[in-house]
Amino acid sequence: MSVARLSTENDNLEPKKARMDIQPKLSFSNEDKIGTIQPHDNALVVTLRIGGYDVKRVMVDQGSGAEIMYSDLYRGLNLRPEDLTAYNSPLVSFDGKVVIPRGQIRLPVQAGSEVVKVNFIMMDVYSPYIAIVTRLWLHALEAVSSTLH
Repeated sequence: MSVARLSTENDNLEPKKARMDIQPKLSFSNEDKIGTIQPHDNALVVTLRIGGYDVKRVMVDQGSGAEIMYSDLYRGLNLRPEDLTAYNSPLVSFDGKVVIPRGQIRLPVQAGSEVVKVNFIMMDVYSPYIAIVTRLWLHALEAVSSTLH
């Protein structure tokens, strides 16, 4: 049974409003597409600061769960074999071949002002990319990517 209560002089005359935390809206607009050639569905390839160096041709692959560093980046960062830790799980390359990684290394990756430590698996195979970052990296940055924009 509900009970109605009569207002008194001391009551606030305005109804109390529920406190709501307003969340910012995450969206892209048509203005965000300015400067892009449409229509396209190209891979998202970016430049990131990895291990203190600006690295071009880094692919953002939201469908993968393994961050990859190719031998060009490994050599470019002047890394040594003793910098790698063991990583024994085979991976499948773009051409469908099973590849045994050389090892794994944890390096800082910077995007804008945000820095995230990433465990890269070092692969000694050909790739048109220098490195691949994945949904794990995007999640750690709390970022959203858009190939359209």
